[in-house]
Amino acid sequence: MTMYASAERRAAPDGKIPRYLLRAMFALVVCVLALVTYARLSDVPLSATPPEGAIVAEREMILSFNDLSGAVQVLNPDGSLMADLGPEEGGFVAGVARVINRERIKNRAAPDGPVVLVRRDTGRIAITDPSTGWSADLMGFGADNARAFARLLDR
Repeated sequence: MTMYASAERRAAPDGKIPRYLLRAMFALVVCVLALVTYARLSDVPLSATPPEGAIVAEREMILSFNDLSGAVQVLNPDGSLMADLGPEEGGFVAGVARVINRERIKNRAAPDGPVVLVRRDTGRIAITDPSTGWSADLMGFGADNARAFARLLDR
């Protein structure tokens, strides 16, 4: 019974968020904004970036998809078929292809240009679109998704 009584005393009388808690949240946001502004203006070096490493394998390819089913065709730069992935095996690859396509539309770049898939000596795999400058470190999407692109790199 005393547990309920103490909980009722801590809550605001009208059920709203207590004013001191709102002030604390606002102060936290202001502090974070001040720290980020200081770091950007003073050119503090980035510390949480993945290791760069040397390139050990590189391959150009064209990602082609027709619908949102997850199926994707991976073509060599000369137009020959490298892989025809169905919805089960090509879902993540097709998702990345849609992101690249959206970036190309935003940047008014050719929709059928090649992308570059790179494996570094650190074991990380990255994909880059030279026509827009967009790139992604695929290790951030999980091992299974990075493995889907690793198989394409090994073909």
